[in-house]
Amino acid sequence: MTAVETPPEPDTGPSPETGGLGRMARSMSGLVVPVAAVAAALAVGAIMLLALGANPLTAYGALISGSLGGVDELADTAIKSMPLMLVGVGICIAFRAGVINIGGEGQIIAGAIMSTTVALLVPDVPRLVLVPLVLVAGGVGGGIWGAIPGALKAYAGVNEILSTIMMNIVAAQFLSFLLQDLLIEEGAIKIQQTERLTENADLPLLPGGTRLHLGFVVALVIAGLGYVLLFRSSLGVRLRAVGHNPNASRYAGMPVERSIVQALALSGACAGIAGAILVFGSESHRLIGEGGASAFTQSAGFNGIVAALFGGLHPLWTIPASFLFGGMLTGGIELQREVQVPAALIVALNGVVVVFVVGSLRLRERVQRWADDIDSREGSS
Repeated sequence: MTAVETPPEPDTGPSPETGGLGRMARSMSGLVVPVAAVAAALAVGAIMLLALGANPLTAYGALISGSLGGVDELADTAIKSMPLMLVGVGICIAFRAGVINIGGEGQIIAGAIMSTTVALLVPDVPRLVLVPLVLVAGGVGGGIWGAIPGALKAYAGVNEILSTIMMNIVAAQFLSFLLQDLLIEEGAIKIQQTERLTENADLPLLPGGTRLHLGFVVALVIAGLGYVLLFRSSLGVRLRAVGHNPNASRYAGMPVERSIVQALALSGACAGIAGAILVFGSESHRLIGEGGASAFTQSAGFNGIVAALFGGLHPLWTIPASFLFGGMLTGGIELQREVQVPAALIVALNGVVVVFVVGSLRLRERVQRWADDIDSREGSS
């Protein structure tokens, strides 16, 4: 967690004042270090596969073909990457402001509940209005769920790691409570799910004959807006200043407490939109709590953190990072079927990648500090 608290600044392009070697080292660290971390993780995974009597080359070939082998596979990978991307963008906003949001799971659920409630209350609203309405409702639900631990940290000194984790549990139990009676499908035999929600709220499918829907475009737009917010707006400057040094920011007259609440609210709003997309972009088009909250969220609230860290806490770099981890989720199914390994191996392989990616953050920081030293020496000479 120490590496997370002091995230590296993203590479924003070469500067005329910087020297060639330092500039090259800085730009390469953002790409080479995470790629090397993934390669090292896959090497460890190969050892695990060999221990189970499987051919690593065959297994990884199946992983690639299952995630990138065709149009349908690419669409499935994009669908898996959507919630990771949205949660990851929210994580970038929160971490840049110096707060750690571990509550993506709960914020996804809050957004899903809010958007589902809106669709149940006004099912006859035209589709052109209702689709944006449920997405906005999801953002509002997730934003409120994120603002609560933000206010607790800003005004009561409550550690946001603990509060966001606890809010995950509260959201999961609240979802179970609602689907026990209030939102349960009428006539269902104790299945925790709503009725089939109105078709006016279904996310339209994109051209191409696949399952890919409008949610992917929404996720890309949110990533772009996250970049503009953080690096091209006065609010982003304030959030990043508070994240770097809250005491200096307070001395400069910046509202530190309000900025913390805003950061977690915006982070939660991104996750809440992911919750709405998981409901209205699914094939069942209903909110389902059967199998527990993690079965609905697909653990995107946690995997999105890793995607954001892999992307250097930069909203735009979170896009390919999310696609990478989404591909591992979809390709892992084909890997398991091809080489007949236990499903637990796929979980373990993902865990190894997470460990190596998070561990590479410290190395990336060192490389960038070394590049800064080179620049300072060249500037003084």
